[in-house]
Parts: sequence; structure tokens; C-alpha cells
Amino acid sequence: MKKVIEVAGMCCARCAERAERKLRLLEGVKGAKANFKKGIIFVESDLPDGELCVCVTEAGFEVKQIRLRKGIFG
Repeated sequence: MKKVIEVAGMCCARCAERAERKLRLLEGVKGAKANFKKGIIFVESDLPDGELCVCVTEAGFEVKQIRLRKGIFG
């Protein structure tokens, strides 16, 4: 399932890489791509939103919203 995680506190490419790396380490995450300029992370995973939220929070970011990804552009 493809999801979009909206986050606060991601200010640079290094932050985006940290979020991606942390999510990819989770069992059940097939892919993660962060965009620090928009403050979003695209994730492909079957995990519940709660587990994704905990992971992103542990990486140092505040989760504003998790929603299903609709279409190719979000």
C-alpha cells in the first residue's frame, strides 16, 4: 500500500536521507522516498500507520498526517 507521510522538522537533504533510511530498516517497508522541500515522505508498506508514525518520530520528525497516496503525484 502506498502512503504519504506529512512531517514537520525536515529541513535539508540529510534529514530526508535519515527519514528514508530509518523507514527502510523496518520489516514490511518496500520503499521510502522523502522530499524535504515539501515535508513529505512517500512510503510503500503494509504496516499500520501507528508503526510508521513511531519510526518517523524516532528519526526526529513530527508526523502531521498519514494518508493513502492517490495517483502518480500524490
